[in-house]
Amino acid sequence: MKSVTRIAPAKINLGLDIVGTRADGYHLLETVFQAVSICDRVTVTLTDAQGITLRCADPAVPCDEKNIAWKAAAKFCEAAGLNQSVEIALEKHIPMQAGMGGGSTDGAAVLLALQELMGNPLSQEQLCQIAVKLGADVPFFLYGGTAYAAGIGEELEQLPPFAGKHLVIAKGTAGVSTVEAYREIDSLQKPKHPPVQQLRKALKQGADTAEIASLCGNLFEDAVHLPEVAEIRRIMLEQGTLCSVMTGSGAAVFGLFNEQETAEQACEILKKHVDFAEVCETL
Repeated sequence: MKSVTRIAPAKINLGLDIVGTRADGYHLLETVFQAVSICDRVTVTLTDAQGITLRCADPAVPCDEKNIAWKAAAKFCEAAGLNQSVEIALEKHIPMQAGMGGGSTDGAAVLLALQELMGNPLSQEQLCQIAVKLGADVPFFLYGGTAYAAGIGEELEQLPPFAGKHLVIAKGTAGVSTVEAYREIDSLQKPKHPPVQQLRKALKQGADTAEIASLCGNLFEDAVHLPEVAEIRRIMLEQGTLCSVMTGSGAAVFGLFNEQETAEQACEILKKHVDFAEVCETL
């Protein structure tokens, strides 16, 4: 049996705005994705068993067609015209319902692993077409790094890397339903849109961390009202973060720090208040 194991990094949204809605109901976004060093581990194996199987030790993770990783394998085999048996093993470290793309990055990892295992039967364009059908975040994870995205996530522009920056990411026990978060976005009256285009320009110009931090923002913060999010942001700001911003549709919050030591101190304080807090770096 042939296997490939891939590291599947999480992401944060340095900036995230919703700028409209398509006729089919999909929301149009503008965002800057940033890969981070918190990651899952995805192993894909070609087997003699029938169909697609998925294993994960976390009981909260669905191990059937509801999982994006499972869907990715099915759509890949369909697009490539293959009748292949696939086993997927997920080692989860990215928290769920956090806005960090845990399911999306696993799906992208499956697509890339199958490409390698099966001798690259699909073009990059075909991979991207599958990815966007799986979810708005999935195309980004085919590339990683730092990227601007528009449309429903399929219009990607790689940006100069914003790598090696110190982060703390924290999340409480509450999760956020993406569907409900978008419903709340639709009900906002005169929302204050974050400066995503300014952020995009600053990254292209190689701005320093402090300037980038001043431009980070997320429209979903106006729509998602969780006491834990507010508490995490308060603690991060008290501990000297350059910014404290919710990622995705929530409920994780990231803080950018100038120094590793300061980030570690903030993380230790956050661990006294929330279930998940981790120091990491941008990739």
